[in-house]
Amino acid sequence: MAWWLMKSEPEVYGIDHLAAEGTTLWDGIRNYQARNFMRAMAPGDQAFFYHSNASPPGIVGLMEVIETGLVDPSQFDPASKYHDPRSSRDNPRWDCVRLAYRGRFSRLLSLEELRRTYSVDELTVVRQGNRLSILPVAEPIAERLLLQLGPVQP
Repeated sequence: MAWWLMKSEPEVYGIDHLAAEGTTLWDGIRNYQARNFMRAMAPGDQAFFYHSNASPPGIVGLMEVIETGLVDPSQFDPASKYHDPRSSRDNPRWDCVRLAYRGRFSRLLSLEELRRTYSVDELTVVRQGNRLSILPVAEPIAERLLLQLGPVQP
């Protein structure tokens, strides 16, 4: 099992949306490195849900990867802001995964607190200017994060 940190703006798609829906496609990713991280995911992997561009930004919940290797449907939709006219159904460029809600933490672990606790080598999200929306998290760091955050609330 691997660990990930996945960012989304709460106004676009936040932990409350995922809690209400139960599962979601993590689509609309248009960065090749983030896409490649999704390609490395496997069912059963766990992901920290991180609210970005929020006040304050930080980790709010936990998700589980339940399906991988899916073609991102938004790349074919001309009405979508994630439409990619260079992608074709015969040769799609963009993938996505399906995630399941596993709970929200009783508190937010803010970016400020993360920066005080972790180095860039330990947790990439603390790097100034980091914009990548999907990041791997080493298991020892994930265990430390879970200790800081406490149990998830359904």
